[in-house]
Amino acid sequence: MGDAFWKTGRQAGRKLGLKHGLGKAALTISAILGVGLLSSNCARNGGLDSDSFSGPPAGKYMVTAANPLAVEAGAAVLEAGGTAADAMIAVQLVLNLVEPQSSGIGGGAFALYYDGAAGQLTAYDGRETAPMEAGEDLFLDASGETVGFWDAVVGGRSVGTPGTVALMAEIHKRHGVAAWADLFKPAIELAENGFEVSPRLAGMLTGTGAERLATYATARDYFFPNGTPLAAGELLKNPDFGETLRAIAAGGQAAFYNGPIAADIVAAVRGASGNPGLLAAADMEAYRVIMRQPVCHSYHENTVCGMGPPSSGALTVGQILGMLEQFDLASMAPQSAEAWHLFAEASKLAYADRGRYMADSDYVSVPVEGLLDADYLRSRAALIDLQTAGETPVDAGHPPSKTALDFGDDVSRELPGTSHIAIVDGWGNAISMTTTIESAFGSQVMVRGFLLNNELTDFSFRAERDGAPVANRVEPGKRPRSSMAPTIVFGPDGGLKLAIGSPGGSRIIEYVAQSLVGILDWEMDIQAAISMGHVANRNGGTDLEEGTGAAGHAAELESLGHEVTIRPMTSGLHGILVTPSGLSGAADPRREGIVARN
Repeated sequence: MGDAFWKTGRQAGRKLGLKHGLGKAALTISAILGVGLLSSNCARNGGLDSDSFSGPPAGKYMVTAANPLAVEAGAAVLEAGGTAADAMIAVQLVLNLVEPQSSGIGGGAFALYYDGAAGQLTAYDGRETAPMEAGEDLFLDASGETVGFWDAVVGGRSVGTPGTVALMAEIHKRHGVAAWADLFKPAIELAENGFEVSPRLAGMLTGTGAERLATYATARDYFFPNGTPLAAGELLKNPDFGETLRAIAAGGQAAFYNGPIAADIVAAVRGASGNPGLLAAADMEAYRVIMRQPVCHSYHENTVCGMGPPSSGALTVGQILGMLEQFDLASMAPQSAEAWHLFAEASKLAYADRGRYMADSDYVSVPVEGLLDADYLRSRAALIDLQTAGETPVDAGHPPSKTALDFGDDVSRELPGTSHIAIVDGWGNAISMTTTIESAFGSQVMVRGFLLNNELTDFSFRAERDGAPVANRVEPGKRPRSSMAPTIVFGPDGGLKLAIGSPGGSRIIEYVAQSLVGILDWEMDIQAAISMGHVANRNGGTDLEEGTGAAGHAAELESLGHEVTIRPMTSGLHGILVTPSGLSGAADPRREGIVARN
């Protein structure tokens, strides 16, 4: 490409105010999207008039996500006049390409979208669904025993119906102003012309994880060409993915859920040697995004909103904060052993309730109001001893409910193959979206240039426990419980205050809750809150993040009775805080993300 093209890209990159420098490949995206972005969708979205719309809005915008190339794509969309909905699509598609271990069109997502003009928050459920042929015995062997976790993951058995494409299409239909096809251009360009393999991706192509990824030829040939793992900085092309994106760009979500792409997905799942799955063409055709009511609760005069069932994110974050609100956390030294003791104890109690009551509310009765009831949370907080850690595992409580809650405890496992995107556009719209293929590289099954999820392993492998049904058991068409916790916070005045979320498996909840404590209790800068060392207790031992200040409190917490483990805790928090002086963004230093602003 010529010098004039690169000059355009460099100028756009400087204008976007990228927090970190980007290479030549990244800067091409601004030029790709510089012309022809807007469509007649303007007239029906956010009160915009397509006849008078002439470019970017006057307000400031910001985007943060886990890879610089993806952030650049989203920022270029916003710079050209797109909304947060439009930018999300460009970001997600590039993430699928450059961070394939974490998310993509073979997986699912939860998103909260705030329409600034309407003052309306909507929760979009793009979670994967169990095949209609799946039953409670999905993860049992011939003798009725549960199969090993990784034996379940690798192959087709773990694959649920993907929801990400449908979610992108639904949000674009309701909130987008850009031409759908144009939002695919950055990812197509990078897929066909190549991008540099990131250090994080290269680092994940070693060890036992690499052995699993090499199970099937398609993924093996892509990630280990000539038997050698991809190296950081190596130019990688994915023409198959580019072809897939061109088909969806031209044909919309129907091109994904019907026809050759869907047929190839089903064939790959059902034909996975050694561990075939049950996904059928009818499951693909029947998939629908569900618009759900956000789960909101108050915290220090702020309103914290998140994703309700089938996610346990908002409920468990809400329970942790609701219990902590009974203590004067703001008066305690930030990141002190005293504060982390309280946080761990509140988490322990919240995770006990999560394990028993939270699942897909379309299949089981989840006591949403009871779990967040103020009196109930005060009674749970009263179990916390300021001087001594409670024994684990603690029993679930008995939240008020209009229906019987005779469930057995679930011990399903969740791993951190996930990513988070936060965007605020110039009209004051915002999106907080957590997107996933479940564990790293999902099911390890690759088709048409993208990996398929292993989301079904988020279900309980056992349908009953201690004679009671497990709420999160496998059922046909059901959505597995998740810990993803995309969050949007509104300040005491009702205005948009914060969009935040994280990957991290079942610890997502604590990563998000901890950052909220840092921002809302201790008034920390958002980058400091996201960067601070992690503390987690999922109704067992207390984990402290190695190499951080949190790990320095090990002895103090052990003296209070905590069973402490120091371990890596790789969150991927990304967030945007609205301050009196403007937008303030943060990207988790544990990953490769950046922040872009105008």
